[in-house]
Amino acid sequence: MRSLWRDDHGFSDDLDLRVYTSRLLGQESSLVIYGGGNTSVKKSRTNIYGEEEMVLFVKGSGQDLATMEPFGFSPLLLKPLLRFLELPKLDEQELLLESRRLLVDPNAPNPSVEALMHGLIPYKYVDHTHPDVIVTLSNIQNGEEILKRILGDRVLFIPYEHPGFDLAQKIFQRSKDIDWKCYDGMILLGHGLVTFGENAKESYEKTINMVTRAEDHLDQAKGRQVATSDSKSMDQAGFISFVELRREISKRKGEPFFLRLNQSPEACGFSQNAKALEFAERGPLTPDHVSHTKIRPAGFHGKPQEALDAFETWYLAYLKRNGGGDIQSVDCFPRWCIWPQKGTISAGETLRKLSIVEKIVERTVLNIQWAENMDQWRPLPEKEIFAVETWSLQQSKVRHLKSKDEFDGRVIAVTGAASGIGRRCVEMFVEKGAAVLALDVDRTLDQVFEKAIDEGKVLAINCDITDSQSIEGAFQRGALQFGGLDILVSNAGVFPASCKIEDISEESWSRSLSINLTGHQKCLTHAIPFLKRGWEPSVIIIGSKNVPAPGPGAAAYSVAKAGLTQLARVAAMELGPLGIRVNVIHPNAVFDTALWTPEVLSNRAKSYGMSVDEYKRNNLLKVEVTSTDVARMVLSMAGATFAKTTAAQVPIDGGNDRVL
Repeated sequence: MRSLWRDDHGFSDDLDLRVYTSRLLGQESSLVIYGGGNTSVKKSRTNIYGEEEMVLFVKGSGQDLATMEPFGFSPLLLKPLLRFLELPKLDEQELLLESRRLLVDPNAPNPSVEALMHGLIPYKYVDHTHPDVIVTLSNIQNGEEILKRILGDRVLFIPYEHPGFDLAQKIFQRSKDIDWKCYDGMILLGHGLVTFGENAKESYEKTINMVTRAEDHLDQAKGRQVATSDSKSMDQAGFISFVELRREISKRKGEPFFLRLNQSPEACGFSQNAKALEFAERGPLTPDHVSHTKIRPAGFHGKPQEALDAFETWYLAYLKRNGGGDIQSVDCFPRWCIWPQKGTISAGETLRKLSIVEKIVERTVLNIQWAENMDQWRPLPEKEIFAVETWSLQQSKVRHLKSKDEFDGRVIAVTGAASGIGRRCVEMFVEKGAAVLALDVDRTLDQVFEKAIDEGKVLAINCDITDSQSIEGAFQRGALQFGGLDILVSNAGVFPASCKIEDISEESWSRSLSINLTGHQKCLTHAIPFLKRGWEPSVIIIGSKNVPAPGPGAAAYSVAKAGLTQLARVAAMELGPLGIRVNVIHPNAVFDTALWTPEVLSNRAKSYGMSVDEYKRNNLLKVEVTSTDVARMVLSMAGATFAKTTAAQVPIDGGNDRVL
């Protein structure tokens, strides 16, 4: 593993350096997954009495090392914190409550449960990570002996103990008679690696050095070899079974979930191992992962109910034999599955949770194979994992990630997404927690949504809605990326240049019908199999004021939009019994879209004997209607406000006297 430390980092303050190296650790997924690991620094301060006191700045619970900021650390008075170790026992809730009393900033987040461990280590900087190679080796039969050979006698080994007070007490008792200067780090068996130093660079690079030595050992033993395979082709039945799995999970939870099929060479290679499920069912890589992934995956063979029923039966028995525990919101469905020959499946209520699960699964798949190469994958006993899963502090981390946005878990497809109304719909759905499949023929689509694509919130696909194969492929890719389809915003369109009927060319007429009518019909046709299995499914068609009030010179456009509206009315009748709503929005004079080129706008204004500015505000309210206005209406129509409305035609035009 390569050190990312740069001497020109530009930081001098102790806490700023702590933030810097925390981010270096956090950006390496083989060291920590979101929310995992913790770091600290000890700083002296002068209190209001002029007295010097030591403060421990430890990572706040639920914070992400990769994006740490100074306010993400919890500053605790160190001396009274260490007095906790004089107690024979301290309940976790008492530990949290008493720790909060020691915060020098009452607005700081709850301190990491490992704050006591950080406090008792007599070094300025302490780094606690969960390196794949270290945890893998500690999860095999002779792992401790191997790690001792690799890392030498400057590493203290601590048998697994429940995180928090119990672990800190064990380290405290174990370290009473040692000289800390003789050690560079600790291995917490089954839990991770702790390093320390008097400066940020020293502590950070000790982590890198120890991980590198473990990697070198595995490489020499050919322990990091993994199976890889190309993804198997998926037929329509496969796509349908996958989206049905998402629907069934969502029904059982009572809220929509995202699902993602990982078909990477590594995921596919693992899924083709006949023993993959047997290996994975032994337990997670670290106890920390259980709050995100549960203790084990389900096996999925294309039959959703069968897979979920089998998992639920096992999970209820697991809860019963381990005493039930204090689980705040019990659900009995898996957070990941192994689909033989196809890959691995991750599930999450939000895109952030989905990403966390997916990253944990990716690392777990690799580490299981590394362990099997070396000996045998033997994670912690079930009872230890259960104790962490039902631990109230661990449950609070899950609640910290609870979804709050209106469209969390929902999958939206928007056509004509590169500009105007379509672009604003994509952007506003993303702001509300949705995953969006953005479709457009525009080759700059990736650039338009570059940030959202990088964040995993948008899947942008160049798609021609006049090409059935292009549409079908796009919806299938979207289904595998996010789990299905809930809402179709059928928006793509063109506005031909103003032209009298006698002068319309066959090409212009055909193009308008092909894009403004037939393209929408093709989108709807290929979306319906997915919408049938969506969560509160809905279709929103962007029509036009030209339907109730056509204008001269716009026959090709007006006729296509009228046909589209009629298509929507029939669709509402056919799809209503399936629970799919179909509604139409009729915008007028939305000039910040690609349809309205300066030439078209000028010609239309001229045909009405108006200036361009007068034409823009030619409505009863004398206001300009923008893409944002229309997108707001789309989101309203997709949400709870219109949950019991279908076959509606809603204008957004500032009031049109010709329509009236």
